[in-house]
Amino acid sequence: MQELNIGDIHFGPLQEGKEYEVRFWIALELVKSGYSRFYDEDLMTFSDLNKIHWRETKLQSGRQISPLPEFFYPKLRRYLQDLKQKLSDDASFAGEYAQASRLAQDLVNCRLTKIVNLATYTHTENILKSLTKEEMTMFENMVNIVSEWKSKILKMDVLK
Repeated sequence: MQELNIGDIHFGPLQEGKEYEVRFWIALELVKSGYSRFYDEDLMTFSDLNKIHWRETKLQSGRQISPLPEFFYPKLRRYLQDLKQKLSDDASFAGEYAQASRLAQDLVNCRLTKIVNLATYTHTENILKSLTKEEMTMFENMVNIVSEWKSKILKMDVLK
């Protein structure tokens, strides 16, 4: 393949069959253009989502949080976007898209509830190791918000 230009970024010459590591948005453009494809292990399936959802919502207690696969949220977004695209081309994907969207929303709500609970109580390093990078950022922000709120509430002068 000759040179490929995406915005101000120039690639090439690229060799067929060779692996390249690029930013996700660039990879997406290469896939859309037909120049590349994602590895199967980089793609999420309904079965993957269903297993993760079941483990998180059925197996784990309210204070336990399961570790997620690396890059879970980007893979989840890509999976849902791909399903939505397939649905626009073929109505037979409506059921899978509806079910996957419901499972994804339920999983995110479940983990969010657990993270908010973790932010309000003492926690252990083992639990925090199960959070993704995105979740850890949210957790740290929640801890700060909760701590600040508690501090303000407890310092309030009730007699005024």
